[in-house]
Amino acid sequence: MTEPAPRRTNRTKRPPTIHDVAAEAGVSRGTVSRVLQGGHNVSPAALESVNAAIRKLGYVVNRAARSLVTQRSGSVAFLLTEPQERFFEDPNFTTLLRGCTTALAEHDIPLILMTAGNEPERRRVTRYLAAGHVDGVLLVSSHSGNPMLEHLREAELPVVFCGKPLGQRGRIPYVAADDREGAKDMVRHLLDTGRRRVATIAGPQDTPGGVERLYGYREVLQEYGTPVDEGLIAVGDYSRAGGEAAMAELLERAPDLDAVFVASDLMATGALAALDRAGRSVPGDVAVGGFDDSPAALAARPPLTTIRQPWDRISEQMVRLLLARIAGEEPATVILPTELIVRDSA
Repeated sequence: MTEPAPRRTNRTKRPPTIHDVAAEAGVSRGTVSRVLQGGHNVSPAALESVNAAIRKLGYVVNRAARSLVTQRSGSVAFLLTEPQERFFEDPNFTTLLRGCTTALAEHDIPLILMTAGNEPERRRVTRYLAAGHVDGVLLVSSHSGNPMLEHLREAELPVVFCGKPLGQRGRIPYVAADDREGAKDMVRHLLDTGRRRVATIAGPQDTPGGVERLYGYREVLQEYGTPVDEGLIAVGDYSRAGGEAAMAELLERAPDLDAVFVASDLMATGALAALDRAGRSVPGDVAVGGFDDSPAALAARPPLTTIRQPWDRISEQMVRLLLARIAGEEPATVILPTELIVRDSA
């Protein structure tokens, strides 16, 4: 008699659980849970052991199950309060987004990109955020008077600003480069190289960078005993076209200017185009200094002398402060130093 063949089963290997990770790492289940929640109150050695166990076992967080327990979504929003086209035009936004994504990835937290540049977008974004789809918001490029912050307050969501919030009451956490000191470094550089008629193209005066960099420009002129000539000041909108229009305006008002400090690299590329069209050489006739040290600075012809913002550190600190706020810690602020980068334009 022939024996029947053994019956096959369709069993698949059980996916690793949080208990398996704890056993592999030699720590408690609670320690693993704290690591998955952001690593607060976990020793460096335990954090390293848990992360090594997660990689070895191939553990994947069940976000749906975790959110039921923690009442958290496990994700964060990167909210740009500008028109969508500005995101693709201005390289600073993509640089900041990449840095925040990388910093959050270390905590296994996904980042959701959202734009709210007009009222219909603000309404849609507010509904989404108020529904609990994210645990916090990284708010970028918020103009003073923008209603988005009030919507976020009503939704009781933790928020961290990129840049100093203007005209806001109460303690609001933010991370910013030292815009005023950076501007002062650039204007000093232009004056120290022998320029005497130094103009500026400021950013929008309802943004922190626009206000602080113009303050820095004025302060250095006073420091050097040079009267502030309002005819040497124009205001742009941080776009290339805005910089080009502002430079043309300055040349018409003050044709004898011999230097210009531009409050963003993107506007500075527009200023270079206007100077070229007017037959002015750079830096021979007019020295040009920018701000940001974005990819636009290196792509410019000639390459821009500029002020470097520490975008990697800004991203890291924004994420750190937001995770701390989500964990219930008090608001904090961080101001980071800038650096003068000298190239061929000044």
